[in-house]
Amino acid sequence: MNSPLLFHKVSTPIGDLTLVATKVGLRAVLWPDDEGRISFPLELTASTTDPVLTETALQLQQYFAKERTVFDLPLDLQGTDFQRAAWHALATIPYGTTWTYKQQAQHLGRPKATRAIGAANGKNPVSIVLPCHRVIGTNGSLTGFAGGLDTKRHLLLFEGAI
Repeated sequence: MNSPLLFHKVSTPIGDLTLVATKVGLRAVLWPDDEGRISFPLELTASTTDPVLTETALQLQQYFAKERTVFDLPLDLQGTDFQRAAWHALATIPYGTTWTYKQQAQHLGRPKATRAIGAANGKNPVSIVLPCHRVIGTNGSLTGFAGGLDTKRHLLLFEGAI
């Protein structure tokens, strides 16, 4: 049986986010316009007491207060093996720096998988926590981000990466 999906909305300096978790861990960080990018097999139930959601909200608050540069949360990532590997690689990009999609592909030992990396990052369910905003084009351009390019730029400026 599937674990119930719980959610909690949080306000951040970049807008309202919806956190989704199971008893296993954080499943998603959703943007206001995220309808359809990530689908769930079960109905979401509001929770203000779930420990994963509470801890995620706290760590996001610490991040935006510049008191946290790395997230330490249990994750319940749903995706292919390649997607999960790409998402976990995001956690190795240091705060305040950027990688290119090519660097991320090389990190995974798949140097020719640049486009596949871009597609996987586009489905990253836990933006900010697994910082896909730190991945940029080879020419330094800001490319795709579920929260929008203005938000990506804001996060990179906030971290001092650009």
